[in-house]
Amino acid sequence: MHILFVCMGNICRSPTAEGVMRARLEAAGLDGWRVDSAGTHGYHVGEAPDPRTCAAAARRGYALDGLRARRVEADDFERFDLILAADRRNLAELTARCPAEHRHKLALLLDVLDGGVDEVPDPYYGGAQGFDTVLDLVEAACDGWLARLRQG
Repeated sequence: MHILFVCMGNICRSPTAEGVMRARLEAAGLDGWRVDSAGTHGYHVGEAPDPRTCAAAARRGYALDGLRARRVEADDFERFDLILAADRRNLAELTARCPAEHRHKLALLLDVLDGGVDEVPDPYYGGAQGFDTVLDLVEAACDGWLARLRQG
């Protein structure tokens, strides 16, 4: 299984999801799975995740400092089995760029949850609490997707 997490700039939400899912996969002993993240826009290509993202993740035991932002590429739609967008705006951008034969791979990251929240809010312009909220949502979603995908 190859999973791509996507947000706008690839410095907050999607690298958080990548780091959380990597940790979940390692804990489950699922070595053959590949996880990556990317942004729909190239604002931060080559940059490390936002320092506030890294700090919030580190407080929960996730290391994101080796990650670097990149933009979604055309071949990502073929290479990945599942492409999870943080919110509807990025899902719409992905849908517009995705070849029709791969659109079935697109979903919202929080589609797997029943909590009434369907988008991961962008914490970039807010305070520190927003990064913890992202982690709460992402951890629950990664657990849900892992359970769903392991069931087949």
